[in-house]
Amino acid sequence: MSLKRYLTGITPSGTPHLGNYVGSIRPSVQASQRADVESFYFLADYHALIKIDDPARIQRSTLEIAASWLAAGLDPERVTFYRQSDVPEIAELTWLLTCVTSKGLLNRAHAYKAAVDQNLAAQEEPDANVNVGLFMYPVLMAADILMFNAHQVPVGRDQVQHIEMARDIAQRFNHLYGEHFTLPQAAVEEDVATLPGLDGRKMSKSYDNHIALFAPRRELEKLVSGIVTDSRAPGEPKQTEGSALFQIYQAFASAQETLALRQAYGTGIAWADAKQMLFERIDREIAPMRERYSALMANPAEIEQILLRGADKARARARPFTAELRRAVGLRDLRVASAAAPGQRSSKPALPQFKQYRERDGKFYFKLQQPGGRVLLQSSGLDSPQEAAAAIRTLREHGPGAFAKLACLQPIAGIGQDELAGALALLKPDA
Repeated sequence: MSLKRYLTGITPSGTPHLGNYVGSIRPSVQASQRADVESFYFLADYHALIKIDDPARIQRSTLEIAASWLAAGLDPERVTFYRQSDVPEIAELTWLLTCVTSKGLLNRAHAYKAAVDQNLAAQEEPDANVNVGLFMYPVLMAADILMFNAHQVPVGRDQVQHIEMARDIAQRFNHLYGEHFTLPQAAVEEDVATLPGLDGRKMSKSYDNHIALFAPRRELEKLVSGIVTDSRAPGEPKQTEGSALFQIYQAFASAQETLALRQAYGTGIAWADAKQMLFERIDREIAPMRERYSALMANPAEIEQILLRGADKARARARPFTAELRRAVGLRDLRVASAAAPGQRSSKPALPQFKQYRERDGKFYFKLQQPGGRVLLQSSGLDSPQEAAAAIRTLREHGPGAFAKLACLQPIAGIGQDELAGALALLKPDA
């Protein structure tokens, strides 16, 4: 069975709250338990440096988020669970990708554009107070994803652009140096809730309207009682639409429980009673994890050892892959002769290469060429990179026998069938 690789990261920028749990921690733990998935989970502490200059806060948040994931049921033996900064190959890959990434692509990143627009609105210089870390954020994120050739990256809709940019960067690298990177897909889970906060806006630490994930029971009850509701009296029917209290309850309750509260709204349940129901439902799910979380927080050495073991597991893959990428770009042992002619650029000079790319028409193409640049095979335009990748796999596995199955192939004038068959034979998986 071929495993799908999933990768998820959380930036350690503060104490996890219920919105983080419902939107990221809980679904990622559930996904990690699937038999057909290979999961990578990391604490994105390099990313935290972009916006936080308080070292103690980053350290504390890293501890809290790691403890939260583990308390929620993440099994470090089943997944690869690591701290980003413990895998130095990610920083090296960031530089390799930086050197193939156009500035124009990064200019279009939402976070950077928002910062520029804010400066222009304030009649400041466009790049006032914009650090290079913010500008380069998409490249670091691409390195996180491409280092492990993740197939799917669960993200919110606001992060989809970064996955698309990672794909563009990977395609550019593959076009220049050969097929090294899988093109990732954004996995936007429409049914994962975005929780409202105490005031009805999106739950966020920046709005100071959040409920800490592992708040003590009494504090949790107090926070839930502070959720803003309207002035409708007991006995007066209430609307579920737009009700922050109802939306939070729905994120924790079963369908049957949600229906019961919906009916209670219709018959005029008192807000105090509805808040008590919400508190009890949240606490029923969180209480068993709260005990494990407290034990972990009291023993940071245990978490540190878990993360270091995870880093060893991650680096066992990252080190050889980075060595492959270094050879591809020309960072090579000088004692090993290159088969490429002077002035020729090729990551695998002794073998033909498939190169996959996107043209201005928006279509995806691939070609097969010899080390010297002679094109042996050219595809017509395809609607998606997945179609191109599937066609390449078919050619690798079946050679000329795949021609009849692939309508996208175009013959190249002057290319003999023997030369083409020989090149494809070299690229068969068992060659």
